[in-house]
Amino acid sequence: MVKIALAGGSGNVASEIIDVLVATNKHEIIILSRSTKQKREAPAGVTYVTMNYDDPEQLADVLQGVHTVLSFISEDQNSESPVQKRLIDAAIRAGVQRFAPSEWASSKLDYTDWYAYKGATREYLQKINEDKKAKSVLEYTLFQPGLFMNYLTYPYASTRHLHLMDTPLNFNNRRFITLKGGDESRINFVTVEDFAQIVAKAIDYEGEWPTNGGIRGSEISIGNLILLGEKIRGGTFDVTQLERSDILAGKWKAPWAPVIDHPSLQKEQVEAMSKHIAGRLLLSIEAGGWLVNDTWNSLFPEYKFAKLEEFLTEAWEGKP
Repeated sequence: MVKIALAGGSGNVASEIIDVLVATNKHEIIILSRSTKQKREAPAGVTYVTMNYDDPEQLADVLQGVHTVLSFISEDQNSESPVQKRLIDAAIRAGVQRFAPSEWASSKLDYTDWYAYKGATREYLQKINEDKKAKSVLEYTLFQPGLFMNYLTYPYASTRHLHLMDTPLNFNNRRFITLKGGDESRINFVTVEDFAQIVAKAIDYEGEWPTNGGIRGSEISIGNLILLGEKIRGGTFDVTQLERSDILAGKWKAPWAPVIDHPSLQKEQVEAMSKHIAGRLLLSIEAGGWLVNDTWNSLFPEYKFAKLEEFLTEAWEGKP
């Protein structure tokens, strides 16, 4: 049993992990949150702590006795990632052994400008461990599952907490937006449930955490994903192909755009940001940003991941 702190732990991805950790009934869990109003009642064995992330002393005090910190802090408005850097410094001062920065997605950050803070955090963690001798200053891993498979069931819920959003890969309306010539671009998909199980297993893992923590589920090309969609949903998908030069120039020439209503966006931002995020997502896919290594798979070879075709067939059965 160890004490685990989840920074920004009121979010939907964190909630998926918390449910798995609570079910194991092994650990003491605290959720660090800026808000005094919690989104849901704390599960048994979980304590909410209201935090001021601008206060290094408070951070260090709260992290006393904590073994592992999982960060879910989004700093899309500040590419320098000051909050996570303060959290890392406080973790070191408090003697925290393990730290997982706010990753939970792509391996590369090309084109995903809203993820710039992740790059700054990666560099910071690498820098503080550069002078290590026998052991790291702060053991850490970058949990990278690629794209959550559950997004392909939008708008139908396929998990308890994950906020589903539309994407250019729309199974519901049988339509895709892709890059011209991008059929061979590949994506790694993992269900958020499998992802949460692996994170829980990683917390119990007795060896040193690997730095690059890829979690590989089902890897598939865009072209084969379209074929799979047509097989599962029936009929031919409407595929719009965009020129990468248009996307880079900020021109959106598709007849529709996915509504990407991420909780971090204000309502007035959604329309414009949806086109920006969707276009950059396509460029990121082409660049291999959503492919990951199989590091955690190799450490837990007995774990069986959901297969994409089986998952989607069951999820879409009986849907119009």
